[in-house]
Amino acid sequence: MPSLSAMVGTAPPLRWMASTLYAAVLGTGLYYQAAGLAPGWSPAALGGFVAGLLGLLAIEQIPRPGPGVRRLAARVVLLGIVAACDATGFGGALAIVMPFFAYFALGRRWSLGLAAAYLLVGVLRTAGTPGWSADPERISDLLMLFIGMVITVATAAVAVEQHRSRMHAERLVAELSAAQRRVAELSAAAERHRMARDLHDSFGHHLTAISVQLAKAQAFRDRDPAVADRAVGDASQAASRALREVRESVSALRTEPFSLVTAVTALAGGLDDADFRVSVECSGSESGHPRAGLEALYRVAQEALTNARRHAGADLVRVALRFADAAVLEVADNGRGFRTHEVTGSGLAGMRERLAALGGRLAIDSAPGRGTRVTARVGGS
Repeated sequence: MPSLSAMVGTAPPLRWMASTLYAAVLGTGLYYQAAGLAPGWSPAALGGFVAGLLGLLAIEQIPRPGPGVRRLAARVVLLGIVAACDATGFGGALAIVMPFFAYFALGRRWSLGLAAAYLLVGVLRTAGTPGWSADPERISDLLMLFIGMVITVATAAVAVEQHRSRMHAERLVAELSAAQRRVAELSAAAERHRMARDLHDSFGHHLTAISVQLAKAQAFRDRDPAVADRAVGDASQAASRALREVRESVSALRTEPFSLVTAVTALAGGLDDADFRVSVECSGSESGHPRAGLEALYRVAQEALTNARRHAGADLVRVALRFADAAVLEVADNGRGFRTHEVTGSGLAGMRERLAALGGRLAIDSAPGRGTRVTARVGGS
C-alpha cells in the first residue's frame, strides 16, 4: 500500500484544491494592488508575496516531486514568506491548508500539532493588537481560524480513511483474482488427473481385452479356426468400444443417459468366455443415484476386471451391484490373490482417488491363495 506522503504527491483532488486556494489569494492580492487598496505594499513585499504563491502553485503541479515531508516543509516555508510579505491579510487563510497536508505526510499527531501551532501564532498576533479583546472582528477571525483548523484536520482524517478503504478493497480484489487464478490452475490440474485416470481405467481395460483376444486367436489359429475367428471378432468389438469412448471423452458430451447395470453387463459380456467366466448380479434400482458416482463405480469395475484377468490368473469372477441408500459394487475373483500392502501402481490409487472425490470408499480384501474382493461404495451414510 502506498505511503500517505505518496498520496499527497499523486492525488489530483488535493493538488486541485490547494492550487485553487493559492490562485484565489494571488488574484485577490493583485487586485488589491491594482485597485490601490493596499497603498503601503512595497514592490519587494509584493514580489515576495507573488513569488511565494507561484512557488506553492508550482509544487502542486510537479508530478511525484519526492517525499511528502519535503513538500510539506517547502509549503510551510513558502507560506511563511507569503504571510510575511502580505499586505492584504488574506495570505493567512492559507494556513488552514497546511495541517491537511501534514496529516498525509506525517500523520494525525503532526497535523494536530501544526494546527495548534498556527492557532497559537494567530492568538499571539491578535493579542499584540491593542484592544483586541473588545474587537468583534478580531475575535471572529480567531474563531474562524479555529473552525477552519478543525474542519481541515477532520477532512484530512476522512480522506485518509477513504484512501485506506479503497486500497484495501483493491488489495482484496487483487488477492481474489490471484485466488481465482489458483483455483483455475487447480481445476485444470484436477481435470488432467481425471483424464489420466480415465485413460488408465477405460483404455487400459480395452487394450487388455484386445490383447487377450488376439493372443487367443493366435493360439487357436491352427487348431480351431472358428474359435480364432470369434476371438478376432471380440477384439474388433473391444477396439470399437475403445474408439467410441475416445470420441466421447474428446467431445466431453454428458447428455446421454448412463446406466451402470447396462454398462457393467456389457463390460462383463465382452470379457466372458470359456477361460474367464464373469457373472453379474443386481439388486435394487440405480434410479436417483448421481451419474458421477455410477460412472466412478463403472471405472472401478473396469479396473478390477482388468486386474483379475491380467494379473490374478482368475477364471471365475462374480460382479454384484446393490442399490439402496448407497450404490455398491463388489467384484470377487478366484485368482491367486496378493498382499494388499505390497501392491503399488496407479490402478488402485486411481480407484481410491476417484471415489474419495465423491465421498465414496474402496475396500480391498485379498491374500495369497484365496482370491481378491474389491468393494466400492458411493453415497449413503
